[in-house]
Amino acid sequence: MNAPSASFSVTLRVVLVDARQIGAVTATIAELGASVVALDVVEGHADEIVFDVTCNAVDEDHSARLRQAIEQTDGTRVRAVSDRTMLVHLGGLITVTPKVPLKTRDDLSMAYTPGVARVCEAIAADPAAARNLTIKRNSVAVVTDGSAVLGLGDLGAAAALPVMEGKAALFQRFGGVDAWPVCIDSHDVDEIVRTVELIAPSYGGINLEDIAAPRCFAIERRLRASLDIPVFHDDQHGTAIVVLAGLVNALRVVGKAFGEVRAVVLGVGAAGTAITRLLVAAGIGDVTAVDRQGILTPATPGLDDDRAWIAAHTNLARCTGSLTDALAGADVLVGVSGAGLVTAEHLASMGEDAIVFALANPDPEIDPVVARRHAAIVATGRSDQPNQINNVLVFPGFFRGLLRAGATAITQQMELAAARALAGIVGDGERAATYIVPSVFNPAVVPAVSGAVEAAARQDALSPSS
Repeated sequence: MNAPSASFSVTLRVVLVDARQIGAVTATIAELGASVVALDVVEGHADEIVFDVTCNAVDEDHSARLRQAIEQTDGTRVRAVSDRTMLVHLGGLITVTPKVPLKTRDDLSMAYTPGVARVCEAIAADPAAARNLTIKRNSVAVVTDGSAVLGLGDLGAAAALPVMEGKAALFQRFGGVDAWPVCIDSHDVDEIVRTVELIAPSYGGINLEDIAAPRCFAIERRLRASLDIPVFHDDQHGTAIVVLAGLVNALRVVGKAFGEVRAVVLGVGAAGTAITRLLVAAGIGDVTAVDRQGILTPATPGLDDDRAWIAAHTNLARCTGSLTDALAGADVLVGVSGAGLVTAEHLASMGEDAIVFALANPDPEIDPVVARRHAAIVATGRSDQPNQINNVLVFPGFFRGLLRAGATAITQQMELAAARALAGIVGDGERAATYIVPSVFNPAVVPAVSGAVEAAARQDALSPSS
């Protein structure tokens, strides 16, 4: 299932005694299942030629095997190997650039002292002026404790920094939003909440990222109550919005009514909880949530407040049992759990024209090739498969709309509006089983999502100008 990816791209500097051996090198790479991206001659000498071959591998072990195989080819020597992903992150992904020129004494007098003192006094007299006179109006803190980094687990604050840098870069690239990583070296809820409260005056919004459940729920809930700027846990709500948008279009493709289908959500962590809540709010006919203990019911032991809410508002028939029982006859499966938890037999038991979102990363709950044998529509979180459910479709535009409106909080109506707007980008003439959500590079995405969120914020009276 795994395919060569740019995330495991390497450049090998190869020395040959005969230029005609380049073909043997590229053939070796192809035989090992990697893909050649570029060939560049670096040096030419009478007795040897040096060239760079850039190729995409499947993983780090695969890259090592490529080097070994090339070195075993007669008349070749690998001088060096460069990991292109590591080079991209060398020195970090983001920087700070002034928006105004600082070339003359007058420039310095206005941007800094003594002129800046007047700006400080204006904000002291009217704290709300900070939104117009500082970066606050277009800035977001990307906050993590490093406890749930991608699919890698608890790596800690320092190891989470590259992901937060990447998130900040995506905020700017797609939404024009200035974001900054805030990696907190603590797993204590009180410390995290207090830290964010203390830095909040610098920001127009807080994006929580890669914080493990159930801690993430308490942190978001408390920050939303104490701050006058919007707080958004992207792993929860960003995922839920894209899932809902994709599901709206998937149901249109198979011709099923939104309010009449039965959906199963596998995994009741951060993403699964938010997805379930949003599907219920959107009017899905019936939702069944399944975790390690099986189908959630009010009688399931050890439920916290969030899971208790899910148990009370889903599984209308109060069925019990396992994933096998939940999927029998179901129309939709949304998996946010782990690799290999769903079998072909599970999908074969689902209803006609089933829809399967297998979103565990990097490896989904079931091989999408196998899933497509049984389901009409299959989506994953992977970029090498059609229908990628990717949060970058949401958070840049979502925060763009919040910041433009000067929103003080986030409502479920904003999330529903964002999902409808995202779904609407894929028109009737192009919607298909392999195209239910737009590309992240579609220029219509951010304006559609931001416009919907801004309108919802004003309608909900959460904007100063509403």
